Amino acid sequence: MLKAVDLMVFYENMLALNNIEIHCGQNSITGVFGANSAGKSTLMYSLSGIMLDIRKKEKMAGGERITLTGKLSFQGKDIMDLKPSLRARAGIILCPERRRLFKESTVMENLRIGGYLATKTQARQTLEFVMELFPALKRLKNRLGGFLSGGEQQMVAIGRALMAQPEILLLDEPLLGLSPLMQATLVKAVKAIQKESKISILVSEQYARPVFPIVDYAYILENGAAVMEGTRDELMDNPDVKSAYFGV
Repeated sequence: MLKAVDLMVFYENMLALNNIEIHCGQNSITGVFGANSAGKSTLMYSLSGIMLDIRKKEKMAGGERITLTGKLSFQGKDIMDLKPSLRARAGIILCPERRRLFKESTVMENLRIGGYLATKTQARQTLEFVMELFPALKRLKNRLGGFLSGGEQQMVAIGRALMAQPEILLLDEPLLGLSPLMQATLVKAVKAIQKESKISILVSEQYARPVFPIVDYAYILENGAAVMEGTRDELMDNPDVKSAYFGV
């Protein structure tokens, strides 16, 4: 469905992604795990096309030169040079790290902003699904985004991404800075999204323990390179993975 082959990203003379090859299949949950600065967000920005905008802004400002090489395809079509807005219309939707809500807009306004690509029927049905998925948002629907807790903001961010009608949902560190209880709630929600909506999900996380049980396939990143990959069971049985991510 979404595939990267020999993907490389350079920031001036620094190599951020090194010959990455990743495939996220239809109706599946794929994990990308790695320590801070392993390249997870750079990968997500590259897949969603945001990196093209970042590169353009840096060039216009006379800043850091960014170079992308390799191949990206979605549903068999080349998207390496496709603008992020067109990738979104094709169904590649990013839920970014640190939520990035419109803090002066209410929960409902944030959700409706996400539905700009949806028909009225799709928006209504998806909003109902989001409220079933995250019942806490029902009582918070008129609260401003800036007055929500981290976990509440993440619920809204995921809901907003769903409103955009994704074919593949890119979740960039959705558990960052959240309590273990909220992490468990969100992991359960991610599994429910995949089961009910039948969409593909690519989730990146530094803290793999909560997410590992729900992924079908996963990649381990180190210094911008995919150093290991396999099914959930294959990686769970790997002693290096156990030591690095589970402390055993």
